[in-house]
Amino acid sequence: MKVLLSGTAGGAGWPEPGCRCASCAGLPPDHRRPFELLVDGVVRFPFVAAPRGHRVCAGGLGLVGPDGAALLCVPPGLEPPPGPDGPARYDVVLMDLLDRPERLGELRRAGLADEATRVVAIGLDHRVRSEDELARRLRLWGAVAVPDGTALEIEPPRAGFLRPAGRAQVRRALVLGGARSGKSAEAELRLAAEPYVTYVATGPGGAGDGEWAARVRAHRERRPAHWGTVETTDLAATIANATTPLLIDGLGTWVATVFDEHGAWEGDRAPVHARCDELVAAWRQAPEPIVAVSDEVGSGVVPATASGRAFRDALGRLNERLAAESEYVALVVAGRLLEL
Repeated sequence: MKVLLSGTAGGAGWPEPGCRCASCAGLPPDHRRPFELLVDGVVRFPFVAAPRGHRVCAGGLGLVGPDGAALLCVPPGLEPPPGPDGPARYDVVLMDLLDRPERLGELRRAGLADEATRVVAIGLDHRVRSEDELARRLRLWGAVAVPDGTALEIEPPRAGFLRPAGRAQVRRALVLGGARSGKSAEAELRLAAEPYVTYVATGPGGAGDGEWAARVRAHRERRPAHWGTVETTDLAATIANATTPLLIDGLGTWVATVFDEHGAWEGDRAPVHARCDELVAAWRQAPEPIVAVSDEVGSGVVPATASGRAFRDALGRLNERLAAESEYVALVVAGRLLEL
């Protein structure tokens, strides 16, 4: 199957004519033209009818070529087909990944895309601030962006052959940031295209506190529906027994809860230190990838109370120890990522 991508942008192109946003202003005119797809020189998207030897499937979003290669195209504004009307898996997926990248995780979860599937981002536009930021996100998701005019040669995988998708997945990632910095959104972004993720909530659910409950609800609604959720403060055991990637959000609420559990605000803080030791030991031996969110406490004023200083010191030291044991650490400031 030969796939020609004459254009890779959204319907208005990237940059969008007349748009003065920072994303569009940094690109030359016609940097990326509106999406246009031609398969085998004879079949254009949208797939309404196909010549002899080709088969349209997946509600017009899929195409199987004479050689058996299968393509799925999900441009902006369309959804992957919910039913089984198509092949068991696709050799290439063209998808708008700037809108809900978790849809790629859903395809992987269903087995429709695997490590041999080539995933190419389309519908590219000013929803992302630059080509560099686009490339960073796509590396996390195991996808690529190609220039306009790119021709792809797609073949069904040979028996026993598996082409790595190249997801930039690390075993331990620590994402730090201040309040409302965007740290949780960045952590979720890192795992957005995974087929299986367990979200580990370390804070209270918000019973009796309407404002906190609203925050928790907003987090839940933002997360992909196919992710699992565990509410626990036993992080060491959760990490040791993990069978899927984990997203822990967050370590600040965990430390506060551990202080509560052991009455350590005004009493003996040795149990808090012991729990932190257990967490660091589990983190070092993590069997599955982990992304943890934590509050950066080193930039604020010195707390006025002894208990406040004890909390700051415990969390700051925990951040330092986990960072020393992590392959990836970043600080999020005003939604911008600073890799450390």
